Amino acid sequence: MKSYTEFYIGNEWVKPSSTDQLSVINPFTEQVIASVPEGKEADIDLAVSAAKEAFDRGPWPKMAPSERAKCMTQLSELLKANADTIATTVTSEMGSPMSFSPGGQAFAPIMVLDYYIELADSFPFEETRQGLLNPVKVFREPVGVVALVTPWNVPLFTIMSKLAPALLAGCTAVIKPAPETPINAFLLAELVAQTDIPAGVINVVPAERAVSQYLVSHPDIDKVSFTGSTIAGSKIGAICGEHIKRCSLELGGKSAAIILDDADLDTTIPNILPGAFMNNGQACAAQTRILAPQSNYQAIVERLAEAVSNMVVGDPMEATTQIGPVFAERQRERVESYIQIGLDEGATIATGGGRPKAFDKGWFVEPTVFSNVDNTMRIAQEEIFGPVIVVIPYQDEAEAITIANDSDYGLSGSVWTQDVDRGVNVARQVRTGTYTINGFAMDFGSPFGGYKKSGLGRELGPEGLQVFLEYKTVNLPA
Repeated sequence: MKSYTEFYIGNEWVKPSSTDQLSVINPFTEQVIASVPEGKEADIDLAVSAAKEAFDRGPWPKMAPSERAKCMTQLSELLKANADTIATTVTSEMGSPMSFSPGGQAFAPIMVLDYYIELADSFPFEETRQGLLNPVKVFREPVGVVALVTPWNVPLFTIMSKLAPALLAGCTAVIKPAPETPINAFLLAELVAQTDIPAGVINVVPAERAVSQYLVSHPDIDKVSFTGSTIAGSKIGAICGEHIKRCSLELGGKSAAIILDDADLDTTIPNILPGAFMNNGQACAAQTRILAPQSNYQAIVERLAEAVSNMVVGDPMEATTQIGPVFAERQRERVESYIQIGLDEGATIATGGGRPKAFDKGWFVEPTVFSNVDNTMRIAQEEIFGPVIVVIPYQDEAEAITIANDSDYGLSGSVWTQDVDRGVNVARQVRTGTYTINGFAMDFGSPFGGYKKSGLGRELGPEGLQVFLEYKTVNLPA
């Protein structure tokens, strides 16, 4: 894998202000496979300055949306041509299995970009209305210079879910990728350099937490878009509130999949697993609480345990692998600590709970199913972010909805039933931002985000564009 020695700032490769490096470690081999420079405050200043110059004096904000879309189309075509490289790069960086990476890590970002390219011709950036007294024009204008702070789990997808609407809006951006997975962001920068996107519109500087905080609080940053933990999001929200800075936060989840008493288990059990264990369980929207009717609880636990025990654990580069290693040693320690917490709380391991014996290297955790779980347990309330699910019994549909809502989070969820109308009725009552009947889905043309501590604002869809726009009312003569 290619290493980098410079940052991408102002359409140029710029030498860093220090010699400090960030090492990229393959979670399967536990070996360093690449390195990039570690951003410092001086590097952030340079990147923000380039983005501000591009916004204040460059052509990008003044271009018509259709003109910006043409440049974005160039980037889309380059991403498509390099999709295989992107998929293998992300798998090498963070262990996402190749059964997931081509779609979830490589093509999902392209789909998001293409959606916003198409939206350019139909979104009402300007409209005339009849006001109470006079006609008015309402302009939707770019918010300014934006900081895009992204995580390691679906790194390019989370970048693009912010970057694509920011670009269409006319904003300029400083991308701060996660220090563990920076290579895909540098690959993106190399492709951006081949397009007609003007200098300074896109800048890439990876950094650790302290420097990320400096970026968020920088006076020339007009908006922050963050995806990550709820703890980090609360700190970013506080900083933005103190500075009256716009922000959107896509945070954690502990989503519930409700199996109703009429569900066909032959289809439900195999179809519930991808939403529960996707990306090795490292997904904010993963369905990690399985709610099962008490009348059929033991049978559901047994069938889930059998299906999970048969999942293929192994080299994430193998197409047949369903569960690869978690992204870092500290993450394995975190997941294992929660497994012990579950045992201490009185839950039962139906399958998994250890490390696969077939591998003497790699940060693996066996896919794990807990039974005899009460929703008050920490393993049912706290985001584990690994291949661990809990099965919680309920007496009736009303209690299932109560349990689903008994969470600090509200990001995703699902209901499994043969009666779609019944499923829609359940969906209306669960306080969560996205919901699926008989599956797991993210529609890139629809808003994604959470209730409660799962975040503020929405990404994707027209709503994901609106958070990068300011509204201006111009009152016209009568």
